[in-house]
Amino acid sequence: MKLATFLLISAFVFGQDAAPPPPLELNAAEKQFQESLNNVTLTGYFTQGDGKELTEDKYVIERVTKVKEDTWKFEARIQYNKKDFKVAMPLPVKFAGDTPVISLTNFAVPGFGSFTARVVMYNGAYAGTWGSAGANGHGGKLFGKIVKNEPAPAAPTDKPQP
Repeated sequence: MKLATFLLISAFVFGQDAAPPPPLELNAAEKQFQESLNNVTLTGYFTQGDGKELTEDKYVIERVTKVKEDTWKFEARIQYNKKDFKVAMPLPVKFAGDTPVISLTNFAVPGFGSFTARVVMYNGAYAGTWGSAGANGHGGKLFGKIVKNEPAPAAPTDKPQP
């Protein structure tokens, strides 16, 4: 199992919202954060413990939306165990000046345990630490780049072409 994927994306499965919240006013840093994470793929690596072995990792984020102070809804597509599905999860995001930090502390994921992470996102890249609690606790580092995805192709029309 990809542990970093488990940390940042499998948590999304348990937070699907039914109706979108009304849009909130965003400051300049928040607008940049939202724009930088709409229709992107985070592609990079994670480690386990103090090990030097890198494991490839990827997260597809369709959009992020601020839902309240320090909470953003991440809407993502997860490809895990030969399945592809959409999820949404409210995650705490703090700003250090103009730099967003996903900041999880003992964040409970039903059926999987609690996780702590700090992931900084800046200038087309992300980096951070992650860990899980409990007797089998483990953790590591993660890092990579944020890549804009191609826009979705326009839907075909049913009108005959002249």
